Amino acid sequence: MMKKPTQLMLSAVATAVAMAGSIACVQAQEDGINIGGSVRVNYGLKLYDDSSKDKGGDLVFDTATLVFKGKKGDFGLAAEYRFTTSTNFIKYGYGYYDIDPDWQIQFGINKVPFGNPGFISNSWWFGLPYYLGFEDDHDIGIKAVYEKNGWHTDLAFYKGAEYGPSEIKRYATDLFTGTIDTTYDGIDNGTEYNNEETNQLNLRQTYTLEYEGGSTTIGASVEVGQIYNNKTGNNGDRYAVAAHMTSQFNGWTLQLQAMQYEYDAADAIDDNKIGVSVVNWQYEIASKGRVYSLNLAKTMSTSWGSVKCYNDFGLMTPDVADSSYDNSIQNVTGCAISTGPTYTMIDFIMGKNMTFSTKNNDHVGLPEFGDDLDKRININFGYYF
Repeated sequence: MMKKPTQLMLSAVATAVAMAGSIACVQAQEDGINIGGSVRVNYGLKLYDDSSKDKGGDLVFDTATLVFKGKKGDFGLAAEYRFTTSTNFIKYGYGYYDIDPDWQIQFGINKVPFGNPGFISNSWWFGLPYYLGFEDDHDIGIKAVYEKNGWHTDLAFYKGAEYGPSEIKRYATDLFTGTIDTTYDGIDNGTEYNNEETNQLNLRQTYTLEYEGGSTTIGASVEVGQIYNNKTGNNGDRYAVAAHMTSQFNGWTLQLQAMQYEYDAADAIDDNKIGVSVVNWQYEIASKGRVYSLNLAKTMSTSWGSVKCYNDFGLMTPDVADSSYDNSIQNVTGCAISTGPTYTMIDFIMGKNMTFSTKNNDHVGLPEFGDDLDKRININFGYYF
């Protein structure tokens, strides 16, 4: 089994949770240009890896980010770029226009409106939908955003992913063109993929009910698009649907989401699976399945900042013709500590048949090698400016 560069994936999620609030509020910015960013280091200990345990884990530089926000009248821009020890890439970069207080148009690499607004996770590790291409994804296209009296509507069209299909230096998961080597126990099961995302439509509708002590947001999302085979010139199609809810009360937050997806690629060598890539790595996922997310968090204020403790659970059940395909599970228990300009996330990750969190199963929803529930510890420290 090839060893995947897990640390590079960590760079992809470097500042997502901590920066989410400020990014979402770009339309409230005053005229001018603001530049910010972060520098992060990461400690990781793989409890399923002898060399990692022998060393007591690894402490390494993770990522540096630069964030730009600019506004002039009703026009503005927002961008974020990331640097790691081995690569660099854009997370998002778009211009926007405030039509009126209720409507905004965004054009460029902007956040795909699918699933729970913001994130369907609290942890550094993201939720299971991220590894399938359905959490915190950013593609290139145009998006209209409407918000008034608790109603929030996102309508978007994306021509394609932020990078080409053979490029693996990307922040979030997209379809991949290339060969994925899945050698295991001397057997080479490498598969060639020639897929790229194109012509994608998204619609998300939510409603937020506010009450004393908190609020509840319920909603639904739809995504449809084509899969272009750049070898044969034929088009397949894809879709995803989701129902989601976030409820907050007196510091407690409950997130629920159920979704179904299908990638129906044209001229596929194996209809049961498809290749994807994310920051400097590529792997395979079941081409059709359902994903269930259940997250619970508690935020506590302190005299020096705040602490949020959480448990994020994700289950993926494949729905393909091959009955040997197995469920994938990811559970993350942890705490996020915010004090001054620093943000630290301490996570205990358990994975079963799940990429990035298991020793022998570098995929999601494919037939499982072994029957292990693997465990690892991750601590990420960031300084924001």
